[in-house]
Amino acid sequence: MTQTTSRVLEPSDLDAALAVLDREPVANAFVTSRVQIAGLDPWRLGGEMWGWYEDGILTSLCYAGANLVPICAGPRAVRAFADRARRSGRRCSSIVGPAGPTADLWRLLEPHWGPAREVRRHQPLMITDRLPDDVTPDPYVRRVRKDEMETILPACVAMFTEEVGVSPLAGDGGLLYQARVAELVGSGRAFARFDADGKVAFKAEIGAATDRACQIQGVWVAPEYRGTGLAAPGMAAVLRYALADVAPLVSLYVNDFNTAARRTYRRVGFQEVGAFMSVLF
Repeated sequence: MTQTTSRVLEPSDLDAALAVLDREPVANAFVTSRVQIAGLDPWRLGGEMWGWYEDGILTSLCYAGANLVPICAGPRAVRAFADRARRSGRRCSSIVGPAGPTADLWRLLEPHWGPAREVRRHQPLMITDRLPDDVTPDPYVRRVRKDEMETILPACVAMFTEEVGVSPLAGDGGLLYQARVAELVGSGRAFARFDADGKVAFKAEIGAATDRACQIQGVWVAPEYRGTGLAAPGMAAVLRYALADVAPLVSLYVNDFNTAARRTYRRVGFQEVGAFMSVLF
């Protein structure tokens, strides 16, 4: 009989945790990038990492911070993570991860944590490892400088509010969100095209980065520039930076109902390889 157990991981479990994360480098890019920077200390990581063991071997993880994220989790691991989450109470603002395990996790947690504000069951996960042949990168898209924080922040807030349905400035007045944007700007992973008045016309960030894969997020075109053809060349420009400076594989995930964005991403060469799911509270 297989011996199974789950527990909160400790800093000494780092190598074993990274080995699990490395099994799915694209799907796990967000959590892997956090763990590589912060390790497994909950204070630095911004949450606990739960581990699921079978016969003494760590086989699955669940990140429990601002998001609850199942990682390489089969049905028994998902059940154990749901039990632990139910006992500790909801402290996350979303559950997000590969569609199958996330749907299983939500099915078990919904009677206790529901209803959710919104459930997005199918968010295509897309990847590419090359620049498109037929889309010229926008030469005006560049890295955002540290002295441009006041200009880029309103665009980031507008994108987040539009995408998630609530403002990131709610709750703590936006301190955590501003710190996150400042971190992306400071690390050279925020990109934008500014118009003649110095306002943001297009923007995107490389939100997660490991040596194997990175993830583009926060893609946004200012309302007055929508439909003017900025998105595809802008994405090609960010893609060029990502492939040259960050990782050999670039990913993103998108809402299935956002047909314009999906069309743009396909145009610059992204292909669907799976799906994520998000439960928003």
